[in-house]
Amino acid sequence: MLFHSSLRKELARSFGASLVVLVTIVMTMTLIRTLGQANRGSVNPQEVLMVMGYTVLGYLPPVLTLCLFMAIVGTLSRMYTDSEMVIWFSAGRGLSSLLRPLFAFAWPILVAIAVLALVVWPWANQQTQDLKDRYGSRGDLERVAPGQFQESASGTRVFFLDKDTPDNKSGKNVFISTVERGKQTVTSARTGRVVTEGDSQFLLLANGQRLETTLDGSELKVSEFEELGNRVGSAQALPGGNAPVKTVPTWLLVLEPTRANLGELAWRLGLALAAANFIVIAVTVSSVNPRAGRSSNLVFALFAFIVYYNLVNLGQSWISSGRATFGGFLLGMHGAVLAVAVLWLAKQHNNWALPRLRRAGVGTGA
Repeated sequence: MLFHSSLRKELARSFGASLVVLVTIVMTMTLIRTLGQANRGSVNPQEVLMVMGYTVLGYLPPVLTLCLFMAIVGTLSRMYTDSEMVIWFSAGRGLSSLLRPLFAFAWPILVAIAVLALVVWPWANQQTQDLKDRYGSRGDLERVAPGQFQESASGTRVFFLDKDTPDNKSGKNVFISTVERGKQTVTSARTGRVVTEGDSQFLLLANGQRLETTLDGSELKVSEFEELGNRVGSAQALPGGNAPVKTVPTWLLVLEPTRANLGELAWRLGLALAAANFIVIAVTVSSVNPRAGRSSNLVFALFAFIVYYNLVNLGQSWISSGRATFGGFLLGMHGAVLAVAVLWLAKQHNNWALPRLRRAGVGTGA
């Protein structure tokens, strides 16, 4: 049908333009945040683009949902403003008949949102977590940037040195400040090199001085040395403990239905269900007066998206804390939204009018 073809072309143009703008904004914000993490030492500066790419992949489901929602609202609102909907209604078609061409256009996007939420989201988070863990488990000498003070992995030492070799195994002008067992030790040396023995790394210092004091200042000990060994970390990566629930694959969430896993599963499924509901909502909120502007509809649509998305996030917290059940929340939240949207669409399709209360007049006799 010619109308369906032109509608899909306009939706595709609007969706593509919205996607480019939103992805650019998300990439810019993610890049700024990732650079901040790299500056704090949480992310390897050489892997900033990789971390940013994985993070943007995780943000794609809500971004695609918002682009689809705004494309439908913007296209249908323009059709109302240009009186094209009058022709559609004059042909004997109502608002409900718009759902078929809209879903015919949106179904690949809905499938992509479901795949991104259920499969790509945990995989991208796992890749990001692996990059951070690998960078966080490096040796203390490798943490140090030339000319900068850097805290060790345990948080009990502060290092300063000028690295001497590209492999980060030796350095010069070494300074180490340590607070352990009620004592503060300040060690300085001309050179130092890393030696691995078993699972531990040792920094062998040469030609230096060691100042040891108690925290209350009652004792002071100064010594010089030609060579001194100082343990600086583990040669192997430490186990990361329990993995964050956002990195757990969806099939494991189903096999291990704990509260936290069910909350995460409800959030992932909620992204796909919300995207489908937003198509019905978009049809209902697109009706505008041709003589009025379209800005009010777009503002209301954006407000509806924010509220719905925040409720999905809130549902994850409720399920994780036991305040709501998995099935009850999915049915109560997404089912209720779908029911309200369908009733609203039926009202506009059939031109139902809300009953008005008439004020009864009181007659007086002459």
